[in-house]
Amino acid sequence: MEAVILAVSKIGSVLVEEATKAAITKLSERVTNLKELPRKIVEIQSELKMMNDVIKQISTTNLTDDVVKGWIAQVRSLAHHVEDVMDKYSYYALKLEEENALIKFFNKGHYAPFFSEIADEITQIEKDIENVVRRKDRWLQPSHFIPNPLANIERKQSQDCLLELIQDDLVGIENNRKLLIEWLYSSEAGKTVITVSGMGGLGKTTLVNNVYEREKNNFNYSIWIDVSQKYDVVDLLRKLLRKNEPSEQTKLSDLDAHELKDMIKQRLKDSKCLIVLDDVWNREAYNQIGDAFQNLQASRIIITTRQGDVANLAHPSRQLQLKELKQSDTFDLFCKKAFYNSKCPHDLEKLVHNIVDRCKGVPLAIVSIGGMFSSVQPDYYVWNEMYKQLQDELVNHNHIQAILNLSYRDLPGHLRNCFLYCSLFPEDHLFLRETLVWLWVAEGFAVRKKQNTPEEVADRYLRELIQRNMLKAVEYDELGRVSSCKMHDLVRDLALSIAKEENFGSADDYGTMIEMDRDVRRLSSCGWKDNSAPKLKLPRLRTLVLLRTISSSPYMLDSILSESNYLTVLELQDSEITEVPKSVGNLFNLRYIGLRRTKIKSLPDTIENLSNLLTLDIKLTKIEKLPRGISKIKKLRHLLADRYADEKQTEFRYFIGVQAPKDLSNLKELQTLETVQASKDLAEQLKKLMKLRSVGIDNISSADCEKLFATLSDMPLLTSLLLSAKDENEALCFKDLKPKSTQLHRLIIRGQWAKGTLDYPIFHDHGAQLKYLALNGCQLGKDPFGMLASHLKNLTYLRLNNVRSARTLVLSAEAFPLLKTLVLKNMPDVNELKIMNGALPVIEGLYIVSLPGLERVPPGIETLQILKKLWLLNLHKNFEADWIEREMNHKMRHVPELRF
Repeated sequence: MEAVILAVSKIGSVLVEEATKAAITKLSERVTNLKELPRKIVEIQSELKMMNDVIKQISTTNLTDDVVKGWIAQVRSLAHHVEDVMDKYSYYALKLEEENALIKFFNKGHYAPFFSEIADEITQIEKDIENVVRRKDRWLQPSHFIPNPLANIERKQSQDCLLELIQDDLVGIENNRKLLIEWLYSSEAGKTVITVSGMGGLGKTTLVNNVYEREKNNFNYSIWIDVSQKYDVVDLLRKLLRKNEPSEQTKLSDLDAHELKDMIKQRLKDSKCLIVLDDVWNREAYNQIGDAFQNLQASRIIITTRQGDVANLAHPSRQLQLKELKQSDTFDLFCKKAFYNSKCPHDLEKLVHNIVDRCKGVPLAIVSIGGMFSSVQPDYYVWNEMYKQLQDELVNHNHIQAILNLSYRDLPGHLRNCFLYCSLFPEDHLFLRETLVWLWVAEGFAVRKKQNTPEEVADRYLRELIQRNMLKAVEYDELGRVSSCKMHDLVRDLALSIAKEENFGSADDYGTMIEMDRDVRRLSSCGWKDNSAPKLKLPRLRTLVLLRTISSSPYMLDSILSESNYLTVLELQDSEITEVPKSVGNLFNLRYIGLRRTKIKSLPDTIENLSNLLTLDIKLTKIEKLPRGISKIKKLRHLLADRYADEKQTEFRYFIGVQAPKDLSNLKELQTLETVQASKDLAEQLKKLMKLRSVGIDNISSADCEKLFATLSDMPLLTSLLLSAKDENEALCFKDLKPKSTQLHRLIIRGQWAKGTLDYPIFHDHGAQLKYLALNGCQLGKDPFGMLASHLKNLTYLRLNNVRSARTLVLSAEAFPLLKTLVLKNMPDVNELKIMNGALPVIEGLYIVSLPGLERVPPGIETLQILKKLWLLNLHKNFEADWIEREMNHKMRHVPELRF
């Protein structure tokens, strides 16, 4: 049904005249009595499916005509009403089916009023359909629906090519880069404020980031903070401290602004610092935290901004206002994005010059339009047709908006809603891949296709958006997949304007919410305060995103939930909320609940009524036990429930599992279960959950191992597994862990081993499949790297924490040929690490933290030529840090991030 609803919601942009009229006419029969209602619903579904099939034949239409837009708005509103009615009917029909009393309740019973109400709504929908058809026939001509001439252009498939503005694509910045570096090392003794300003899309952040990564190792402390348009002073101060000392994250939550500033002053006192405040929108943001930077010696604070008054925070001699790129640079940048080898074919050169001229030297516009042209064959006729369309866009819009609009319109229909959805979140919001995928599935944007699950389809959509430069990849995981991404500010502005125009959703401040359209479908706000929240009645609301809500009172949330019966997504992560209202149980349509990092201690019993819930994210809350009724939510697919460990337990593990309900086995659709505590019957419960892909189990005893590991071994789809002993002294035996799944690539083990070697099937039989391995609290013997490397040649990520081993660790020339990240932490036995020539040939991140016996820099570290991050922290008190300072200019200069 989600696919049908999605088709209706897209009707505005892709409706075809004759097919639409025929389909709508068939919906004009009236519902005469309740007994005909099921037949009517089936008929409507069938006809809407026909419309969906026709719609998919056309990718875009020209929607510049105001009459067409007005008519489409009416159709979209009607589609939303149909969507709501269909969901309501589906829910109550399922209830009746479960009670096996359909005939009885249609004639007599408490369900009759609901179906009577649905019948009345269908009658109204029929009238609205007649009005839509009448208006279309009267005012709209066939020419209004001419499809986009570029719709059938064949797109080349380049899944492996992630097109984004990265360091290799930088052109035309050398002079500005030299100027910034000169200012960084000028003769000023105290702190100096430097501002980089200009319109959105000129590359302010890109330029400053390039300088920051090159020069930060020459300062005692280097800190980058994203400020953005909406900010919280206390949150900014916490970020400053966390970037400076990540291990203190859990100690800052109770400190106020004054205390945080004092801590920053003490930490940075008399230090040479490089601090970047990116995307500052008003002077107050800097003024509120600026006094924390007192007594800094020869320190530099770089501010990027779009606002002239913020740029004036710096002395005129330290203000850099970016200009558009020169024509030669725009040509080079476009070619980097549009052509595989960066070389422009001779027959396209004149056309390419015309295209880049339209971009007015704005790097983001050039990258965006270049990425779009890269998706078609470099054929002159095709490119010329696309260029003509670009010219038409520029007639009625400013240049940047026109180019970005064209990039949006070039998106296939299945990507548009996914793209617009990202604009509902705050500026600089970091999207985790899994969370974004689950949200899109909950919204119905991604549905099952053949053998692919909705999650797999959504994951592919994410890759497509990144490839098209509509989203920017930030980090990648052990499989090379995007693990986190962002939306550029300028792109977000475009998405927000389209979302409002199409009544897709709105991200508003307090003032605008008071006049909010009652029919708004998706609403987002960040930092909402209960005492300033307007009393909203939003009967058509489907999505509510309230991030970092300040008030802990449940009243505001309860008032919205009680009026929004069709709510599908409720996202409240990082909010101060301490209680979920019981009224949440009335939301029959709810598919996603996000409570991550809130102060919730328990879930209401009414949650068992949420029969459509797909994702429940209570990760890092204070919930210790799952309600028994959760086992009644049989559609649940993703359950994330691990929480912070107590302070006494953090040396062994940072996160612990929650207590699972006794009827966990009822959740047969579960794909993600992270993390639950082991119990006597957990193995039996898991035997019925064969769709699980990611599993986390905590509090395992040696007596649990045989049955539990045998059950896990039988799971055919398992990809990720976390196994944690009940304490650091409990020895686990892994002889029965023999995974049948060929997809298991991620393994995390916390606890002692029953044997002191890796002589287990999980390693010597399955080791070639493992990409990610994290070990905590075990003993690996005299040659841990040798043992691991002999079985695990395909690892891309290895983390050893609190591991007992020999005093000297040796990374041989053959060790870990694919390893990109190596973390060595809390290993008190180690006093020497040797890196032989040829070892770790593709390593990008090396983190050596809390090895108190390590006195010198590991020999051979300078051979790691593609290293991007190197941390040498909390080592022996005589650790020769001066070696880094002495050698970095030639041996370690290639490392962008160096901390010691």
